[in-house]
Amino acid sequence: MLSLANIYLPSENRYAVLGRKCDDTVGGSMEYVHGIRMSKLRGSHSDGSKWSGRPEGSLFALSSVKSSWIAIGFVSILLLSLNVLGCAPKVSRGGHGTANTRLDDAALSTGLDKADLDYLVDQNLKALYDSRFWNTTILNERGDPHLITIFPIRNDTSEHLGDQMETLLSGIETSLVNSGAVWVVSRERQAEMIREVVYQQSGDIDPASAARIGLQLGAKYYVTGKLGAVDERLKKVRRVQYSLFIQVIEVENSLIRFQNESARSKAIKK
Repeated sequence: MLSLANIYLPSENRYAVLGRKCDDTVGGSMEYVHGIRMSKLRGSHSDGSKWSGRPEGSLFALSSVKSSWIAIGFVSILLLSLNVLGCAPKVSRGGHGTANTRLDDAALSTGLDKADLDYLVDQNLKALYDSRFWNTTILNERGDPHLITIFPIRNDTSEHLGDQMETLLSGIETSLVNSGAVWVVSRERQAEMIREVVYQQSGDIDPASAARIGLQLGAKYYVTGKLGAVDERLKKVRRVQYSLFIQVIEVENSLIRFQNESARSKAIKK
């Protein structure tokens, strides 16, 4: 931040001090007090002694010095204006329902953003809804729809993706619920059981534990999977290839009824 109080411009000019002219080395400083004003001149006499005074009353500058101070004040005001305008944060709104509908299109990093997560989920669930399993087993069910539960997706990347993993699970849950073809166990209902198993097994849910939890919840199938990433660097280019692997497993016998993998790549050049 520019501080006007620190601007100092020495000059070789003639001053009239208390009606007496002298050849002195002079300079000036400005203070910022409720606006911009030049408040003090200072300098040294030819004998080395110091002096200072305010540009009012008996201390006055010749026209050349006045012009210099006017120029300093003008430049200072201009610099301050540019500094304020340049540093002020600019906030924008975008997305659906706004004039800037493409705000979310640009990638800001190689990390997973909302667009990447939506794509990975959509590609996997589109494959699920087009699969033989879905069309012959799920859609042909007579009576009440099958009950499905969603287990946590394992993060196999080297990144901390707490919010992204939660977004993945929410996307899968929302799509299955809105399909109308299955009933989905609320993730809040199964959270306590899963937390207990994860705590006991240091973060992983083995098939036997998953089957036990599924049976306790009354589910016919459960959804599980993992998120992976391959990170490559070459000179100033970095590319990260993400993959989301999804399985639908039958609770009673641990048979894999569906599996699919979707991929997304992101790159940055420095």
